[in-house]
Amino acid sequence: MRSAFALVGAGAAVAIAALATGAGAEQARPLPVAKLDVAPAAGVQTAVFAGGCFWGMEAVFEQVKGVRAVTSGYAGGSAATATYDQVSSETTGHAEAVRISYDPRVVSYATLLRVFFAIAHDPTQLNRQGPDTGSSYRSAIFPQTPEQARVARAYIAQLTAARAFPQPIVTRLERGGFYPAEAYHQDFYRKNPAHPYIVRWDRPKVAGFRAGFPALAR
Repeated sequence: MRSAFALVGAGAAVAIAALATGAGAEQARPLPVAKLDVAPAAGVQTAVFAGGCFWGMEAVFEQVKGVRAVTSGYAGGSAATATYDQVSSETTGHAEAVRISYDPRVVSYATLLRVFFAIAHDPTQLNRQGPDTGSSYRSAIFPQTPEQARVARAYIAQLTAARAFPQPIVTRLERGGFYPAEAYHQDFYRKNPAHPYIVRWDRPKVAGFRAGFPALAR
């Protein structure tokens, strides 16, 4: 679990841990472009995705051109229990998630979905990602509009028909509000680049996104 990596400052122990991991870059999966997309709309739009620890999800989507802001938080449960300690108990129904504010004139919803499936997380892992286990680390999409739901379902069907993954996609479409996480979770990748968890699990995702999607990277 991520709790095994207590929040620590940069120092000798962190440097040694970083060197020990030998973290490089993950390879983005060569997924097809979605056949359907959300119609362009005026103004900033919102997408909400869950796929394991929100630190890495946030870090990847912050690299995407057209993304205005990414907020780490909790989706799928109630506001009353949307705190890290309670969500980590795996009893609240929340998933760690990110809320993405994006400019649809620059990046489309379907493109964000492609990044979500190709590099931001592994959609074949049931209730886990990397070292983190439990339903709060599940793969889920929280459509903000009926059109987003239609496009997400169609893309999952398209990837399944294309056998894009060696195992079945377990990503679910869910309903529920989004609740921002505590302040210390926001921009965690940027603020804690030498943290062992970031080095081992999240830096390779960011490198993989930039290598696999150079035209989308800032």
